[in-house]
Amino acid sequence: MNSEPAYPTRAAAIQSIQRELTAFARRARGRSAELHPELSLVAFTILDLVIERDGCLASDLAQHFALDKSTVSRQVSALEQANYLRREVDPTNRRNHVLHATAAGREIAREADERRREAFTLRFLDWEDADVARFADYLRRYNDSD
Repeated sequence: MNSEPAYPTRAAAIQSIQRELTAFARRARGRSAELHPELSLVAFTILDLVIERDGCLASDLAQHFALDKSTVSRQVSALEQANYLRREVDPTNRRNHVLHATAAGREIAREADERRREAFTLRFLDWEDADVARFADYLRRYNDSD
C-alpha cells in the first residue's frame, strides 16, 4: 500500500476538488433534461426550494442561490407556464407575491427527486456506509461555510 498522500499539497487537493465539483455540476446539468425536457436544472432547484419552504418570494430565491433577479424571473415564469408554480399576493405586503408549488409541481418534483435518488444510490453502490456518511458530512460542511 502506498503511504504517499494522494495530493502532495493543499493547493493540489483544492484544484482537484474544484475540477471534480465542476464535473459534477456539468453532469447534473446534462441529466436535467432527463427530469423534464423543458425545464432547466435551475428551474428544478427553484421548485425544490419553494416546496421545502412551503412558499417564498422570488427575491428570497435570488438571494439563496446567488442568482440575478432576472434569471430567477425567467425560471419562475417557465415554472408558472408549466403550471408548477403559482403566485399569491403576500398578505403582509400586498406589493409582493409569494410563490407556491401547484399539485402538478409537487408531483414533478417528487418524480425528479426519486430519479435523482436512484441515480445517486447506483453511484454509491460500492461505497461503504461510513464513506457515504463522511461524504455527506463533508458536502454539508462545505455548503455551510459561506
